[in-house]
Formats: sequence, structure tokens, C-alpha cells
Amino acid sequence: MDEANTLGGRLARYAKVGGTGIGLAARFAGARLTGGGDAATTAAQLRVALGGLKGPVMKIAQILSTIPGAVPDDFAKELGQLQADAPAMGWPFVRRRMKAELGPDWEARYASFEHEAAAAASLGQVHRAVAHDGRALAAKLQYPDMASAVEADLGQLDVLFGIYRQFDKSIDTGQIRGELADRLREELDYEREAKHLALYRDMLGDQPAVHLPEVLPELSTKRLLTMTWLPGKPLLGFKTDSLEVRNRIAETLFRAWYWPLHHYGVIHGDPHLGNYAVSEESNGEQGINLLDFGCIRVFPPRFIKGVVDLFHAIESNDKALAVDAFERWGFTGLSIEIIDTLLIWATFLYGPLLDDRVRRINDQGRPADYGRETAQKVHRRLKELGTVTVPSEFVFMDRAAIGLGGVFMHLAAELNWRRLFGEMIEGFTEDGLAARQSAALARAGLELPVAPTLIA
Repeated sequence: MDEANTLGGRLARYAKVGGTGIGLAARFAGARLTGGGDAATTAAQLRVALGGLKGPVMKIAQILSTIPGAVPDDFAKELGQLQADAPAMGWPFVRRRMKAELGPDWEARYASFEHEAAAAASLGQVHRAVAHDGRALAAKLQYPDMASAVEADLGQLDVLFGIYRQFDKSIDTGQIRGELADRLREELDYEREAKHLALYRDMLGDQPAVHLPEVLPELSTKRLLTMTWLPGKPLLGFKTDSLEVRNRIAETLFRAWYWPLHHYGVIHGDPHLGNYAVSEESNGEQGINLLDFGCIRVFPPRFIKGVVDLFHAIESNDKALAVDAFERWGFTGLSIEIIDTLLIWATFLYGPLLDDRVRRINDQGRPADYGRETAQKVHRRLKELGTVTVPSEFVFMDRAAIGLGGVFMHLAAELNWRRLFGEMIEGFTEDGLAARQSAALARAGLELPVAPTLIA
């Protein structure tokens, strides 16, 4: 089945999205430019309109809600409430799709295959199945015409960014757009996701409380990924457990996310609550199941060196080292005033890691609003100072930090975050990370990352 990006597919997608999301965005922009209108109401209408659509537009909206200044504050707050659990497509659709991927005898290749989807998300849905050897399976099946949908939705994003630039030029969104485009296109390739999963199984092989599924290559294609099913419970179901249990879950999740980052320069860019579950270990304690490896970001070693250097710069109040770290991240043309403003955001993100005591990540506000007040302060200041180009590599690292911070707030975990971070970066060298990264990517069949895409 040929499902390449096509004009017809894009036009069909424009018909679904154009009259809802972008139309509301244009109305909002017009109100801002003329000094009238109710921004909060329009933003709420946008969330409702997008909430009924499948595909990348929902994922784009969720990501934009976590990037300071990428969209208006009212939009960010509403888009952050979008859930990626769209209604699943029915059995006739599944039967046709599975036949296209595995052939007419596809159902006989499983011992059983459930007709009803176990979960539905922005780009595909998951069905439970059983292998002939008795293993429980998860079959992740991509929706049709997603390549066209991605390109069409990126076109709509260009319209939204263009409108926003008319009244707010503080953030240059060019590299944000390029980063979103690169990651979304990668997410359509389930063969690549299988390699991402192999990479994570390699990187986290020494973390006994972190579990990852195994891929069944003979039951997988570019648009179908069959994996072992990992039994687990939703993380939010543990919010009322003892502090000991909540701390154990939070610490394991911290290691699962940040060990790959600081030792291999790799991060899971989608800290959505549906992408991990809590497992029960043989000793009765709790572990973490990591799920869904479509959105993986591989960073050049110099970027991770900047992450470590910025921590030391804030700790020692070394502004020269901070400037060097920002430049390693890809920020350019920074004035003293812009550097001071960026340090407000950096100090907020690094705050728990600089505080050598047992504490919560943040006691202020709700998890969904984590970082919003600081982001708004930074954004207001940047509007006074001029345009800042957000480097592409910053987008998903920032998203992961904010997303995980919200999870730790949900759990009300109390840990010494500085101690955990110190263990991650102990003995760090850029050359050492580069060697580990290159070897791990080669074992997984992945190439070193290329320069970011600025336009599509």
C-alpha cells in the first residue's frame, strides 16, 4: 500500500483542520491586532476544535504548549489540556490495515488478536494480541495517510506561526518548526522506532527496575510494530500511596529518563503519562515500564556538555561559563540582557538540582501549570529585548524537563534531586559520551544525527 505524502491526502487533511484550528487562530490574531476580542474564549474553542481530530495536529499542539513563548499564553494553557487518547478506529479498518501490512493470512500469524483497541493516540492505535508461543503482545498500527497528514498539519502550523509573528516577534520559531517536522516524520517510521527501542534496551540494560518491550520483527513493518505486552498500572493511580512508594517510582523514572541523556546524549522526547506505567517487581516493589519510542532525540555531545556546564555556571555564578553553555546549545547573538533573561528560565529548571536537600520539585501551582509563571515572566522580558532564536535541540529537552517535573509534582515525591543529578554527571566528559553514543547507535542500527532542518 502506497501511503506517501500526496497532494490529495494533504487537501483532505486541510479540509479537516483548516476550518477549525487555524480559523480560530486567525480570529484570535485579528482580535489581538485590533485590540478587541476575548483571547481566553478563542483559545478554549481552539482546544475543543483540535480535541476531535486525530493525527499530528494534536501532538504539535501538545508540544507547543510546553515551549515558552511559542504561542500566546492563553493558547498554551488550553493546548496543554489536550489528551492524545482519540477514539479508536473500528474492526473493518483494522482488518484492512493488517492485511495490507502482513498479507491476507495475517490473523493466523497470531494465536489471537483483539478486535477492540486497547489504546488510541495521535498517530495510531494499539491492540492486544497473543503470540503462538504464548507471549502477550501489543500491536501498534498506524492510521492511514499519516504522511500526508503530517505535511498538511505542518503547513497549518506555518500559518499559525505566521499569524503570531504579526504581533509577537520575541521568539523566532524557525528552528522550532524544523525540529517538530523532523521528529514527526521520524515517528511515522515504525522500523526506526524498533531501532530506538533496541537503543534504549542497550542503554538501560543495567537499570533492573526499568522495563522495555521486545520487538517481534516478523510481525512488524514500517507502519505496524508488534512488541511484547508489559503489564503495569497507570502512574497516577499511585498518587495516594505511601511517600516511600511515590519516591521509589519518581527516582526510577528520573533514572530512566536522564541516564540515557547524560551518558549517551539521548532523550525520550514525549513524557506523556501514557508512555510509561508502573510495574510490580518480584520483590514487591515498584518499577517503570517505558513505552512508545517514536519521539527520540539524539543530541550532539557538545550540547550535553552545555547542559552540564550550565549547571556548574549557575552553581558558581560564572556568567562566562553560562554564555559558553548557551552557545553550545545553539543560541547566537546574545546580549547581556538576553543572557540574564535566559538565566531566569535556566535557574528555574535547574533549581531542584542545585538544592542539596530532600525536597519536592515544586510546591507552587498545579502540575499542568508547572513552569508557566516563570515562562510568562521570561517571555514578557524577551518581548522588550528583541528576537531570540530557540535552537532546535533545545525544544525536546525543555519539553522533557517540564513534562517530568509535572509528573513528579503529581506524585508529590520528596527526593534529593541534586544527589540524583550528581550521580548522572559524575565523571562526565564530552569525549566519553561521544564514544558511548557512537557505539550504542551503531549497535542499534542508527546513524549519528545530522544538522537540524530549518524549513520543510
